[in-house]
Amino acid sequence: MPEWLVLTLAMLAACSVVVIVTLVRHRTAPEDEDPSETPDVIEYMTMWIGVVYAIVLGLAIAGVWEGRSAAEDHVQAEAVALHEVSERVRVYPADIRDRIRDDVNAYVGHVVTTEWKTMSDDGQVTERGAELLQRVREDVTDYEPRTDFEAQAYQPILDQVTAADQARNARANSTGETMPGVVWFGLIAGGIVTIGMIFALQIRRTPRELILAGLFSALIAFLLFLIWDFDAPYSRGVTASAEPFLELFPHIKG
Repeated sequence: MPEWLVLTLAMLAACSVVVIVTLVRHRTAPEDEDPSETPDVIEYMTMWIGVVYAIVLGLAIAGVWEGRSAAEDHVQAEAVALHEVSERVRVYPADIRDRIRDDVNAYVGHVVTTEWKTMSDDGQVTERGAELLQRVREDVTDYEPRTDFEAQAYQPILDQVTAADQARNARANSTGETMPGVVWFGLIAGGIVTIGMIFALQIRRTPRELILAGLFSALIAFLLFLIWDFDAPYSRGVTASAEPFLELFPHIKG
């Protein structure tokens, strides 16, 4: 099911529940009930519940957005490090240079085709990717520089391999969901309580009140969906893409 359809259904469901409950409550309310008699303390509590929940929602959105941005940074750092390896080995003999570049290309090709789909579907990286990166490391570390010029380039190339390995590990650690279950429980329970306080204010079925209540509940549903959508940076919604690899290695087909 497309995510836009899930969002639409969630917002419509939230609006429908609020409107239905309000109409049912209006029909079952005593005839002498006066909505203007709502105690001031309830209005005060409702205001603060809304403020606290808005802060929690804002922190949750900021957290998942930061996680998504970090995921993009990991991909960018890994792609740049591998590109540097591929470029800096130009000082090596042709056979060594070509072997390292071929292994780098094999690793990048695996990442943008097989591994990226595995990350999206299963939330984890592949063992094959680790093996291909280890092959690149062995290519670099096993070569003994023959000239001073090659010796000067050896350590920077090795540092770039290390940087790529660190970025890969960071990418592997950010493939899954970042929001703990207890946080989701708090967000959903807080949303129910916040919307429920609408009825504590004895809302009636006037068009203005129903529209505002529906829009309020739809907004909460949208924000919860937004948090869920950004929670897995490689598999949902606006995901972190493999574009940095494809830009720096244009000959690799995604």
